[in-house]
Amino acid sequence: MSGTQMGLPEALERAAQALKRDADAIRPANGDPTRLAEGLGAAGRTRVLGWLLANEPDAGEELAAAWAQDADGAGRALLELDEASLPKPARKIVRRIVHGLRTRGVAVPEESPAERVATLPSVEDAIDEARITGFDARGARVVSLATTHPSGGVRLFQIVLDDARGVLDFEVLSAARRDVRRWLRDSARGGALATLAVPTASARALVARAAERHPASRVLPRGFAEWRSRLTEGAGKAPGELAREALEPDADAASAVRRVAELVREGQLGPWPPEPRSLQEMAVRVAQAREGVLVVSESARGDQVSRALDETAGEIAAGDWGTVFALRLEEVAYVWSQQGREPDARACLAAARAWRESPEDRLPLARAFIEMWLAPVLRDAPPKREEAPPLVVRP
Repeated sequence: MSGTQMGLPEALERAAQALKRDADAIRPANGDPTRLAEGLGAAGRTRVLGWLLANEPDAGEELAAAWAQDADGAGRALLELDEASLPKPARKIVRRIVHGLRTRGVAVPEESPAERVATLPSVEDAIDEARITGFDARGARVVSLATTHPSGGVRLFQIVLDDARGVLDFEVLSAARRDVRRWLRDSARGGALATLAVPTASARALVARAAERHPASRVLPRGFAEWRSRLTEGAGKAPGELAREALEPDADAASAVRRVAELVREGQLGPWPPEPRSLQEMAVRVAQAREGVLVVSESARGDQVSRALDETAGEIAAGDWGTVFALRLEEVAYVWSQQGREPDARACLAAARAWRESPEDRLPLARAFIEMWLAPVLRDAPPKREEAPPLVVRP
């Protein structure tokens, strides 16, 4: 399958996210132009084709060429486009395909399509998108919302959120639609800061949740309070909730817990440490457990450290950190399911459920995280002490 053929279904998914009214007809077609034309009405075909030509020209050209084969049916969408409102590359595509219709003897009006009633998607439909990044090592991620500016252009909101620390940073930019579209497209391409498209209602739910959990002792970022109601209006289900609805958790909870703990120790998940003060208290406790007895065997010292880790894990498992941990696991499940890592996504969902419902399963998960947090302390073991000479000397 060619890259273009693979690109049309992906581009149509992005169109479904932008054109909410047409999403229910776009997604069942699974990228098939014929099924898509059957599911969309005449106006819907023009909206979808216009959006693709303006935002995903390669995919738009593929769809236009396919529909042009049915000149009296789906191909009429080409003739209903407002050519003047399209970018220059898109206008060239339309003219080339319409010329092909003429050479086949199809009756094509000579008047400019710009003189027809425009049926392209409205600005509001075209720019109403959201993106999220994955979690960083501390448990924060960037949520981006692009919405139409009433006086033209687009507002791009970028908010750094953490379910444990609330709203960490906020910025709002005004930009031209083409610049925002370019950013939305480019930000989805690989790299450490790659973003993932999410429903805008889900992005707003993340903003609302973080704002509610924001500590009263810390002032919200400058400007956020002014926009808070606008950013949280219409909040729906968070990505983690969507993952719970779309995926079945791994049936073997114990195996899922082990897998998630393994992902933590491998550095693929987390480590999401607590605040420095709490982390320091844990480090002191473990260090004291290791060095508290003057003379002790290495195995006994290891047992003492293990008991200290278990006690600390128990406290973590019973605290608020566990609630945040489960929310993060479910969001990771959403991200990984979208990236093709469904087995690990299902394991994360099962581990989140086990955390909420099974106290005994919390400890190995908490222990895995604590070991990552305290790795420098556990790694820097003190020099081995010399064993004390026996008090009874044998001949």
